[in-house]
Amino acid sequence: MTYRWVVLGIATFAQAASSFFVQGIGAMGIGLQRDLDLSTAELGLLLSAAQFVPLVGLVVAGELLDRYSERWVVGAGACVVAAALGAGSLAPGYAALLGVLLVVGAGYSTAQPGGSKAVASWFDASQRGLAMGLRQAGLPLGGALAAAVMPLIADAYGWRTSLVAGGLVALTGAVVFMGFYRAPPMPDVPRGERVSFGARVRMLREPSMVKIMLSGTSLISVQSGILVLTVLYLHDVTALGAGAAALVLVAAQGAGVAGRICMAAWSDRGGSGRYASVMICMVAVVAGMAALVTPLGRTAPAACLLFVWLGFFGYGWYGPWVAYVAESAPPGKTGFALGLAMSVNQIAIILSPPLLGLLRDTTGSFVPVWGVLAGMTGVALAVTARAERRLTTSAVTRAR
Repeated sequence: MTYRWVVLGIATFAQAASSFFVQGIGAMGIGLQRDLDLSTAELGLLLSAAQFVPLVGLVVAGELLDRYSERWVVGAGACVVAAALGAGSLAPGYAALLGVLLVVGAGYSTAQPGGSKAVASWFDASQRGLAMGLRQAGLPLGGALAAAVMPLIADAYGWRTSLVAGGLVALTGAVVFMGFYRAPPMPDVPRGERVSFGARVRMLREPSMVKIMLSGTSLISVQSGILVLTVLYLHDVTALGAGAAALVLVAAQGAGVAGRICMAAWSDRGGSGRYASVMICMVAVVAGMAALVTPLGRTAPAACLLFVWLGFFGYGWYGPWVAYVAESAPPGKTGFALGLAMSVNQIAIILSPPLLGLLRDTTGSFVPVWGVLAGMTGVALAVTARAERRLTTSAVTRAR
């Protein structure tokens, strides 16, 4: 069915449009610090504010997606993002801006699980990884466009105008998704029924969900570090100009788009399974972060290349990871499983930016930041790789 590619296109666009402003905050970091007199930790808290409500909102959105059409759940969420950003252009200062971003996060909660469920419903397993990778590329794609455009808008017209621009982009995403999306004629799974609290707890204890949580929280922390600190690191450590540093973040986000597509497509064809793609990304992230703390990371050309490397693998894991979550979900609970897994990630998304910023402010160095991220990812890799070997060994034994 050719319409499934239309679904993929509008789901990707809706994701990029919904995430546009949130992903652009890091690129606006230098200007926001100057205009609002912010510390690095306060800048990180802005990003966390937009991610706070999804801690609960993703689970709620997942439950709604198992009961109602993705068309209205995703569209309504994008409209909330647009309305909040429009109202936020009138915010008098930092505290009010934090409040606006909390509301933005409520609407943003529907984009990730909604678009993922839409794609999972229309594509079978043979192409699901590639489709998920293309759709998940919407987030770094939106981030790359935001990193290129938002600093220019903020510098020329002020940060308030950048909120209006972000709201218009989100509204466009809502109109496109609601106007063109249709549910598959024969859904792969029935709409879900109410899930008890006990069933939710048991799902968290599943071996596949443990791997999902460990890998997801460590790698999403890496994404936060790249998003919030790339421009500041290049500006402070390598003496790169603010404009040039923002362009490197654009390149890193662009590499993340390529990474999500390439790693997800590889997971469709690799015989070792989807989770192997996630582990490869973890190895590459540890190597990249370790290189940043060496003298190599203090030279502008090498640091720029390292951030592009980290963009490719630090974002590339998400496509196969989401496909793995969707395929591990119980029948009829795809939306809930996606929302649950993503809500666990929200803990790291909320805590990472301000904590990483605070660590940088307290120590006066980026070395502890990169060291912590590398250590977290390395531990998650070791634990999940061991679990993966046990599962593989058990499967081989049962086959015999």
